This record gives sequence, structure tokens and C-alpha cells, in this order.
Amino acid sequence: MIVWINGAFAGGKTTLSEELHRRLPGAMPFDPEYVGYILTKWVPSPDSGDFQDIPLWRKLVAEFAIGMHSEYGRDLIVPMTLVNPGYREEIFGLIGKAGIPVLHVFLDVPADELRRRIDAQILTPDNPDQDAEARAFRHANVERCVAARDTLDEDTLILAGGEKTPSELADLVLAAMRDPAAD
Repeated sequence: MIVWINGAFAGGKTTLSEELHRRLPGAMPFDPEYVGYILTKWVPSPDSGDFQDIPLWRKLVAEFAIGMHSEYGRDLIVPMTLVNPGYREEIFGLIGKAGIPVLHVFLDVPADELRRRIDAQILTPDNPDQDAEARAFRHANVERCVAARDTLDEDTLILAGGEKTPSELADLVLAAMRDPAAD
């Protein structure tokens, strides 16, 4: 199974992923952001500046996830903001065609809490300019990420990321992994 943990920047995806990995030590972490970093080094950047807008990124993310799962036969834990419904369909569709189930988890956190968390984070302590740029990008995307909740498929596991502890959230994800029909 591939557990895709979605939600806004500063929504708790990485924290939940770490908790899941602690409880599922055989699972493999996969961060699609690294695919984006590679592509932005070698291919023309889209006008938006968002590597998710590169069609090759979406294909490579799906292929990488399929390859990791198929080659190693282990669950994947994927923390990645993916709020464009078409991009989600594309990636999850490719993974589904390979016969691999995806548990799509969305951490629902209110916009004001996201802004507070973004302001509290230090992303690149050695580079204040880059840190400020990353913070500005995250702030600029808060509303879009929060609005994504309204575009989710009915089989998405929506969790109140602002109300539960990482441990409580992990309990819910693990229960859904055991019984996907219980979502």
C-alpha cells in the first residue's frame, strides 16, 4: 500500500509520516519533492515556478512510487502536498493501474493555525533569504491548500490535523490501512 499524506504546508505531514514510520519500521519513506528538485535543475521551469506543473514530475513520481513498491514489496509513506485535483487523479491513476492501493490521507488544518505554524518554522537556518522565500511561498498557498479539502474524493481519509496529536492521527491511519473500507 502507498499511504499518501496530503495537506497544506505546515499541516503536519512530515510529523505524521515520522510517527507512522516509527510504528511501521518496514515501510519506506518517499518524498516526491526530491523528484522536483532534480527536474528543476535540468528542465525548463514552468511559469508558475511550481515543479508540480511539470508533467514529467507527475509521471516520474508515480513511476518512482510504483517501482519502489514493486521492487521492495513494502508499504510507502509519502508526505506531499498535492492539491490540484487533476494532478492527484493523474498520479493516483497511474499507481492504481499498477494494482497498488493508495490510502489518501488529508490533514485538515484551519488557515489561521497554518499561518501560525508557518511563522514558527525555520526551514533553512543557514540561509535567511531562502528561509523567507520558502515562508512566503507557503503563506501564498494557504488558502489554495485549505480549499483543496472541497475537491477530495469520497474515499479520502480526512483527519483533523489541528485537533489531534500525531499519535492519535497515526492510530487512525493504521486503522484505515488494516481496513480500507472503514474510511
